Amino acid sequence: MGKNKLAKFADMAALPNVYEYPFGVLRTGVQFPFRGEWRAKVFENDAPIVLELGCGRGEYTVEMGRMFPDKNFIGVDIKGNRMWTGATTAHREELSNVAFLRTEIEFIETFFAPGEVDEIWITFPDPQMKKVRKRLTSVRFMQMYKRILASNGVVHLKTDSPFLYTFTSAMARHNGLEVIRSIEDIDKEVDEEDPLRKIRTYYESQWRERGLTIKYIVLSPALLTDHSEDPDIEIEPDSYRSFNRERRGSLNLKSNI
Repeated sequence: MGKNKLAKFADMAALPNVYEYPFGVLRTGVQFPFRGEWRAKVFENDAPIVLELGCGRGEYTVEMGRMFPDKNFIGVDIKGNRMWTGATTAHREELSNVAFLRTEIEFIETFFAPGEVDEIWITFPDPQMKKVRKRLTSVRFMQMYKRILASNGVVHLKTDSPFLYTFTSAMARHNGLEVIRSIEDIDKEVDEEDPLRKIRTYYESQWRERGLTIKYIVLSPALLTDHSEDPDIEIEPDSYRSFNRERRGSLNLKSNI
């Protein structure tokens, strides 16, 4: 681990808007003290709670906090050296409605009580083309989200991946879920000043520069049951993801993949 990462982790440990509970901490038996009490004891208000799962550098979490002061935002990721960027920005700007939780998404129910969350955003996740159970919009994860979401809660997916967009759409159809909105190319269907286009993550900017279209779907997991299952369908892989990260970085993609 480089010195820069060590310095960032030291900063994170001192930031009052960061809560660090990775598996290594949870396995010791430490309990998260604010489950069910985020509004009362963390944000000290009654505003809706919005999660960004796999928040990376936290750009989306921070920008939503700026744009929507009437909501509370929590960025969730395990990679603290990336999260440091958003966490330090939010602290510096005194964004009292923004917090960060460093943990694995698999343990999300450890930190939020049933019905405590109003919305979930998943922005540019790894589509996990070979591992269904690791896809953040698989039935396994969607059932977790359902348990912490309010009865009218929704899940937003914003992605560059045709594979993940197709899978998520099929998963919703297969299980009879309500799809509230589905957009194959937000630049064609959404106004420039809409937050959906205006707020961009680091990875979104990269994909846009390479000519990729950005897709969006928002759905309700309310109708999921214990018998729900992922669709058994063949989906064409994202060709641009067949290269390793270094090779992808050198590509000048100009297609409507």
